[in-house]
Amino acid sequence: MKIGIMSFAHLHAEAYIGNLRAIPGVEMIGIADEQLKRGKQFSKQFDARLYSSYEELLLEADAVLVCSENSRHRPLVEMAAAAGVHVLCEKPLATTAEDAEAMLAACKAAGVVLMTAFPMRFSAPLQQLKSELDSGSFGKPYCVSSVNQGRIPVDYRSWFVDPELAGGGALIDHVVHLADVMRWYFECEVTSVYAQANNLMYPDGVANDSRGIEIVYADEVAVETVGLVMLTFENGVFATIDCSWSKPLNYHTWGGLSFEMITEKGLITADAFSQNLSVHTEKPMGHNLAFWGSDANQAMIEEFVDSIRMNREPAVTALDGKIGLDITLAAYESVRTGMPVQL
Repeated sequence: MKIGIMSFAHLHAEAYIGNLRAIPGVEMIGIADEQLKRGKQFSKQFDARLYSSYEELLLEADAVLVCSENSRHRPLVEMAAAAGVHVLCEKPLATTAEDAEAMLAACKAAGVVLMTAFPMRFSAPLQQLKSELDSGSFGKPYCVSSVNQGRIPVDYRSWFVDPELAGGGALIDHVVHLADVMRWYFECEVTSVYAQANNLMYPDGVANDSRGIEIVYADEVAVETVGLVMLTFENGVFATIDCSWSKPLNYHTWGGLSFEMITEKGLITADAFSQNLSVHTEKPMGHNLAFWGSDANQAMIEEFVDSIRMNREPAVTALDGKIGLDITLAAYESVRTGMPVQL
């Protein structure tokens, strides 16, 4: 199976190259990027072929990973569908409900797989908890307090703080992961969303990078950097999500995803990134995490490949991506109105 990557705008593309190369029977054929400078940089860094255009890549690909800026997912997914090429699309699936619906329709009409990149479905600790919940050993779930915090992504890719390209800030960056995990856990839908958000963190566009050096990346941040979302589910469970970019840029990792769940049988704590070693060195800012456990990205991309090979729906569908987007858009509407939004 020949798979390529369309755009290197998203930082996850850097890991996906290694994931693709590790799958037997898969050939990572190369990358394409409308920004030639960016394409050349990553082509050289990863010793990967750089195609002259997306169209040239699609002529040789059986499947692609779309890793463009959020608002540019739709044209690339539609281009791939028109070429009969299967797609794994970065989250959020889109930035508008209209774009998400068009992407689903295009791939359905073309008969190609469209999978949303939700790697937390493939986190070993979170999968273990899903198994326990399904078995009934924890009893009925009551409520969840969750966090998916992180560093403001500007030192990775500046477009994350561009409202036109990203579609928003911390809300659209982080809400979809935990909203999807909880939909998966409870096997029911969100009925109500209430949210508050602001740009309390980094309001003047100034932060320190990983070396402690001050950087200025905007006159002011035009997107929210702090957010708290409350979800109510059909089964009566309510949950909170802290999606803030509240970690300093010199933090020892990008952030994390964890939660506490109160159930009939007691309190459950879970950390999707708990499989790590804390490494300290004598270098300035010499503290980082070395992950030793399972690779959720690897498992996610293997599932994408398997779904194509077996001609079946992937474990995480495009509809899952659209519903995650719907929840996030409802959060933005709640922030705007100050009222809960019913779904």
